[in-house]
Amino acid sequence: MSNMRSRMYKAHVGCYPHVTNRGIRRDLQYHCSRLNLSKSSGPSYYLVLDQGTSSTKVFLFDENLNIPFKDHIKHKLERPADHQVQSDALEIVRACKELTKKALNYTQHVGGDISSAGLAVQRSTFLFWDKRTKKPLTAAISWQDDRSQDIVAGLANESDKIFNITGMPLSPHFGGAKFLHFTRNDPILKKSVLTQKTCFGPLSTFLTHCLTNTLGIDYSIACRTQLLDLNNIKWSSYLCKLFHFPNKSLLPLCNNVQSFGKMTLDGVTVPLNVVIGDQQAALLGQSGWDSGSVALNFGTSGSVCVNTGKNAVIIPNLLSSVLTADQEKMIFMLEGTINACNSLFYWLEKELNIDHKDMVWHERCMDESTNGIFIPGVTGIAAPYWKSGLGMVKIGLENAKKDEIIRAAMESIGFLVHDIIKQMDLKEALPDMLTASGGCARAPLLQFIADMLMIPVGHISLKDRTAIGVLQLLHKKNTGTYLAVGMDCDKIFEPKMSKVTREKKLKHWQHALAQVGI
Repeated sequence: MSNMRSRMYKAHVGCYPHVTNRGIRRDLQYHCSRLNLSKSSGPSYYLVLDQGTSSTKVFLFDENLNIPFKDHIKHKLERPADHQVQSDALEIVRACKELTKKALNYTQHVGGDISSAGLAVQRSTFLFWDKRTKKPLTAAISWQDDRSQDIVAGLANESDKIFNITGMPLSPHFGGAKFLHFTRNDPILKKSVLTQKTCFGPLSTFLTHCLTNTLGIDYSIACRTQLLDLNNIKWSSYLCKLFHFPNKSLLPLCNNVQSFGKMTLDGVTVPLNVVIGDQQAALLGQSGWDSGSVALNFGTSGSVCVNTGKNAVIIPNLLSSVLTADQEKMIFMLEGTINACNSLFYWLEKELNIDHKDMVWHERCMDESTNGIFIPGVTGIAAPYWKSGLGMVKIGLENAKKDEIIRAAMESIGFLVHDIIKQMDLKEALPDMLTASGGCARAPLLQFIADMLMIPVGHISLKDRTAIGVLQLLHKKNTGTYLAVGMDCDKIFEPKMSKVTREKKLKHWQHALAQVGI
């Protein structure tokens, strides 16, 4: 084909020596199109958007897992009052569009193209928006927000039934309670929902609606509405009635891997073929395809995720949800979430009056020790205790230095990982070594987790596992196969704490929880 193209070019110039270079290019493009040649003979990429709690990232991947281009844009996370955490949804849409444009500019610069795109999104962030104009009618109410505690308290008698239906503990973090809180306090908003002029849904749905004009909710994030029956993967009429959610306003349910429409920016069209929750993507990015796979991920928040295969496994105080779904099958996962990881240290910067550039928490607590306990409850405690409105609690740290307080805060994450793993009751199913990813997966934390669990914990050398999880789904849709992704660790942390010290620390932790009513 290349020889044919060369001969055609020479013949064209020979016959029409007076033709300008512009004319040659235009006519050559015409002949190439007649021969069904691709407009781009350069590299082809997958585009991944990773939309997180405080920023949005973009990645271009090639077939060899190289990332020739990546960028990010931060957005504001506002705290207008106690228990309220929110963002400007349009600011996030603008970030997604700007980053996609930058990626498109790169591909055009190198003569390449984008075959398809995927989107990973923070999960329990919800908002209301106008169905026609796509204008937000509320802020994007963060998964960290627990202003709907009153709704949860009023439904306490229904909590067991809710859990058995959804696989999710009743919590102000999820969609049902958020919806009822806002519609109870805003009659105009309630009326607009009833007349189907207003949509309520997760941030992922709002983004796809704005980017591709597609309105639907993928299964992995639909679980976070607390309206989905995990037993039959359908909307629950009982839960809709309980949360006063009109059936006519329910969003269409979608597989994670399917066509979500096309993004068109600057005249270039890119198909959006994957939408998935960020922690689900992180598990898949750690090669968590097989049933029994376990992964730790620590970013703004944290999670312990287990692939449970074709069946949902429901365990009290943990979360069961869809891991991923396509037209062939649906896979489930069991999860324990930790509300505050990196966000915990951001909070400590203000609390302890430490500049962000000077925090470097992993260095501050590397050689530090403490007998005190820090309970990270400013956005509530999630798995396995589900306690809201707690605030930050410090016990035995009254005269502690800043670095000791930071150390105690870090240890709280490790204690919660221990308690989640214990609640999962994995026993012999627990692997010989756990792997961890994410920006908060730093050396002192992973060492402490290894000490608490008494098994090695490895830090995965290849970064951006959430984006890689999306990449895998895109590649599978395009080719039918997954990419071979390495699981090499650049550091493995072996348990080294004595059994006596470990048991003493765990006892202090449990005693502190009891003091605050957990």
